[in-house]
Order: sequence, then structure tokens, then C-alpha cells
Amino acid sequence: MKIKWFGHSAFLLTSERGTRILIDPYYRFIRYRMPSVEPDIVAVTHNHFDHNKIQAATGDYLLVNEPKEYIREDVRIRGFKTFHDKVNGEKRGPNILYRFQMDDLTICHCGDLGHLLSEEQVNEIGKVDVLIIPVGGTVTINALEATQVMRQLKSTITIPMHYRTKSLSVVGLMFSKVDKFLQISGKRTTEVKTLDISKEKENLPEYAGVVTMLYE
Repeated sequence: MKIKWFGHSAFLLTSERGTRILIDPYYRFIRYRMPSVEPDIVAVTHNHFDHNKIQAATGDYLLVNEPKEYIREDVRIRGFKTFHDKVNGEKRGPNILYRFQMDDLTICHCGDLGHLLSEEQVNEIGKVDVLIIPVGGTVTINALEATQVMRQLKSTITIPMHYRTKSLSVVGLMFSKVDKFLQISGKRTTEVKTLDISKEKENLPEYAGVVTMLYE
């Protein structure tokens, strides 16, 4: 499976069979630019403009935007209802955390998660191979809370997202840089442009810890 980051919370997952999942497309966001993508599945974690621009996708795709189970080709998806804040969505609304099961791997994309997970949610989600999680704070969990969620889900690989980068310009000042999360997590860090992992190749240990991704 290959994972690419398009900046902010947008990712493209591609299975060994070629099934393509686009998560939280934004089309254009400050100096981030989405490339043209023809996915099989588009997953939207919540209905905010920087996460729900499905117009960035072309072709015939399955839209995943509810906290329920979906199956397409070699991919099984389950959405878990969470919130964009610590007050049950009263400030910023609902959020969906998605668990993707493909190529014998479990990938969890947290969207704009705004709180720690309950014990029930942790048990329902189960063991996570790759955790994609916001770390920038202000409108999501911050670096310390992201580290706590990482420990809750016992992820082998954790990919930080939704943090300050140069592409966000002045808007980015509302978020923390990724450095704070890297420091607090205390995990080994690897930087890649494309994360290519496989249970068959048994190369997960090669990337165990935190993986920071270069903007495509």
C-alpha cells in the first residue's frame, strides 16, 4: 500500500490492487494545490471547506461521508462518530474518524478530531498499523493530546497532519508546527515523500514510530 500527502488533511491511499482512496480533499487551500485525482473512493471526515471539496475528484467514485460501514473492491471502511471539539460538537460540529482495512493493514484517519477517545471507541477501532492524526491544536487536538491518542490506539506508524507549514502562510499561525509533536512523542522519526508499506514485505518495522511526509 502506498500513502501520499497532499497537505493539510488530504491523503491518497493506494492498495496493492490499485484501489485509490482520496481523503479530505480541499481542491485549493492557501498555497496548497490538489493534483487531478481519479479515485475509486472519496472519504470526507466533516463538512468544512478545507476537507470536503469533492470537486477535486474526477470519475465514478464511492462517496464515504457517514459514520457507518462501507465495502468496495478490496477495501473495508468503517466510520466512527467523533467531534471537532471537546463539547460534543457544540462549537465545531461532528467529525468522523475512519478505519480503512486493506492489504491486511489497518489505517486510521482521524479527520479534525477534537478530543481524546473513550475506552469504548478505542476497543471498537482496535489495533492500528498506521495512524494519521492532527497535531496542530487550536481547532483540533494538540501535540500532547495527539501523543495520547497515539498511545491509546498503539499505532505502529503515526503520520502527523493539520499543522503549520509554509504553504499555509499567515493562516498557519493558528496551528503549531509539527516539531512540538515530534518532541513530545519521543518516537523515531522518518521523512518520506511516499510511504510504501506491506505486510507481505514485512517492512512496517522499518518505519515504526513517526513518519513525516513531504507535501506532494
